[in-house]
Amino acid sequence: MEFKVNYTDIADLLIITPEIFQDERGFFTETYRKDKFYEFGLDLDFVQDNHSRSSKNVVRGLHFQWEPPMGKLMRVTQGAAFLVAVDIRMSSDTFGIWVGIEASVTNRKQVYAPAGFARGFCVLSEFAEIQYKCTGIYSSKAESGILWNDPAIGIEWPVKEPILSKKDEAAQTLEQWLLREEAQNFVY
Repeated sequence: MEFKVNYTDIADLLIITPEIFQDERGFFTETYRKDKFYEFGLDLDFVQDNHSRSSKNVVRGLHFQWEPPMGKLMRVTQGAAFLVAVDIRMSSDTFGIWVGIEASVTNRKQVYAPAGFARGFCVLSEFAEIQYKCTGIYSSKAESGILWNDPAIGIEWPVKEPILSKKDEAAQTLEQWLLREEAQNFVY
């Protein structure tokens, strides 16, 4: 099986589309294969899989974790969603820059964003299921978020009236995150 890899303007942030074999019975695809990912520069060790289901217009994020640092390979397995990743690596030339794509069960696009990125999504269909592989185990003591509509980042979300959790409504701005001690010691 092959993977189509699109490199973005942000180093280490990739859009990956797996090959699919389809006939009247259904389909088969490989969504991750260590040897193939290694060929295009991703030597990853996934340690946790997550599965989320949300209704139309739900925005989740922008979430990240610093200890252990966590990269994510995100894909949509039902419906459609706008997947977003923001570079929050202070030493990066693309710090504060975001990439967003429409991913769906139909187009099979995946987003890989390494540690040092805040990630989120917006559901475009009546509901969507998003699955993501993580390179770090979740830690409630070392995770945080950036405000989904932080004007300093300027994400062009495809929703006018998002449905948010209280946690995401109260998230800090990127500027507020940078003032925290954890931001200064964030190793990715």
